[in-house]
Amino acid sequence: MLDADGGSAADELVADAHRLRRIYEDGLGTGGAGGAPRPVVSDSWQRSLAARVDPERRLPPLVFRADELREVRENHPLHAVMPLLRNTLVSIADEAMHVMLVTDADGHVLWRDGAHGLMHSADDVGLCEGTRWTEDAIGTNAMGTALALDQPVRIHSAEHLVRTYHDWTCVAAPVHDPDTGDTIGAIDISGPLHTVHPALVQLVTTTAHLAENQLRVRLAIADERLRVKNMPHLSALRGAEGALLSPTGRVIASEPYGRFPERVRVEQGADRVRLGDGREMAVEQLSEGYLLMPPARRRRAPRATGSSLALRFTGGAGPRITLDGVDSAATLRPAEILTALALHPDGLSGEQLTLMLYGDDGNPTTVRGEIHRLRSSLGADLLLTRPYRLATEPEADFLRMRDALREGRVADALDACHGELLPRSDAPAVRELRDELVAGLRHAILATDDPDLLHRFTGHPLGGDDLQVHERLLELLDRDDPRRPAVVARAERLLT
Repeated sequence: MLDADGGSAADELVADAHRLRRIYEDGLGTGGAGGAPRPVVSDSWQRSLAARVDPERRLPPLVFRADELREVRENHPLHAVMPLLRNTLVSIADEAMHVMLVTDADGHVLWRDGAHGLMHSADDVGLCEGTRWTEDAIGTNAMGTALALDQPVRIHSAEHLVRTYHDWTCVAAPVHDPDTGDTIGAIDISGPLHTVHPALVQLVTTTAHLAENQLRVRLAIADERLRVKNMPHLSALRGAEGALLSPTGRVIASEPYGRFPERVRVEQGADRVRLGDGREMAVEQLSEGYLLMPPARRRRAPRATGSSLALRFTGGAGPRITLDGVDSAATLRPAEILTALALHPDGLSGEQLTLMLYGDDGNPTTVRGEIHRLRSSLGADLLLTRPYRLATEPEADFLRMRDALREGRVADALDACHGELLPRSDAPAVRELRDELVAGLRHAILATDDPDLLHRFTGHPLGGDDLQVHERLLELLDRDDPRRPAVVARAERLLT
C-alpha cells in the first residue's frame, strides 16, 4: 500500500528500524548522535541489563519440554479461552505472516500458532513453546515488558535489547484473572519488522479484554453453581448474619445484604476472621469455599450438612473416597452404592437400590447390611435412610464428566475422566453409566476439530488404543506438526 508521497508503509518501517539501530549502536541509547529510545524502552533496557542479560545472547531459555507442556497448559486458566484466541487472532496472524504466542504470568510461552511459513524462522530465534520471555531472561521484548509493566507494549526492531530480534516486531498485552485481578499471562503477535501494522496494538489489547470477559462469564457461572449448592448452609443460620465465600474469599451471598465487604481474606486453616469494621466471624470450610457466621452460631456438628465428600471412581487405580479432606481407598461394593446414591440425590428405596446393584436377583436384606456398614464408616449424619440418600452433594469425577458431556464441554469432560467408571463393577447402574460416559466422550472427541484435544485423548486410557481417534488426529495435524511422527507410529502399531 502506497502513501501520499508514493512510498510504501513497509519502506517506512524499514527506515524506522534503521533509525532504531543507530540508537541501539550508540551505546544502547545514551542520547548521542543517534538520539534516545522511547522511555518505555530505555527503562526496560536498564532493567534487563541490571539482570545481567547479554545483548549478544542468542536464544531464551527453554524451561518446559514438549512432554511437560500438556499438564502445564491444562492447569492454566487461559486454556479455557484458547478457542477464542485462535478464532480472533490466528487467521489474522496467518494472513499477515505473524505468529500468535500466549504466555503464563512467568513469561513461559505455552501456546503458539499462526503463519506456517514463519514457524521455522520463529523456531530459529526461540519464539516457540516452552521458552521463557521475561525481561531478566531475554531482555526487552513485548511479552516480557508487557508483563513487567502490566500494560500493552509494542517493541519494534532494535528496541529489543538482544540483537537476535532486531528483524522482528512484537506486540503484547497482559491478561488478568477476573477473580483476583492478578496477571495470569500475556497475548503476543510477532512477525518480521516490515509486516507490522499500527492497529496491532489495539487488536491484541482488545483480544486480551475479550479473553478476560470470557473468563469473567465462566467465573459468574461457577459462582452461581457454588451459590446454589451452598445456600442451605447460609439458610441454616436462620436469620443470623453470615456470608458464603468463594475459595478465594469473594462474598457470593450474604445475610443481610450489604453487611460484608466484597472480599474477605481467610488464612489457610483459620477458624476466625476479623472484618474491616472490627466484627469477628467464625469460619467454616465447605467442600468449596467458606461459610462465615457469628462465633456463637458456629455449628458443633457440621458434618450433617457441611461434610465434604469427594469420589474418584474412574480409572484403573481403584476407587478412592475423600471425606473432610481425608483420602482413603474404597472397596468395590461401597463405591457402587455411593455411585447409585450420587446419581439419585433425592434418594432411593431399598428395592430401587437393590435393583441398581444386583438386578432382579438381588436381596434387599443384603443391601441393608451393606448400607449399615457404610454408615458406620462414613457417619450416620452423612448417609441417611428412608430413603437412602447422601446428606451432601459429592464432588464426583463421573458426575463432572457426565454434566460436562451433556453441556458440550468436551475438554472439561476429559479433564474429569481418568478412565472407565469402576471397571470391575457388574452393577447394572454402574454398567449403564459407564457405557454412556465412554461412548459419549469418544463421540464428542471424534466430532471435535481441536487437534490439541484429540492429541490429549490419544494419551488417555480410553483413547490410547483407538485407531479411529489416531486417524482423526492425523487428519487435523499439520504436516510439519512435531507431534505427527509419534501419532503416525502409534497408528501403524494399532494397524498391526
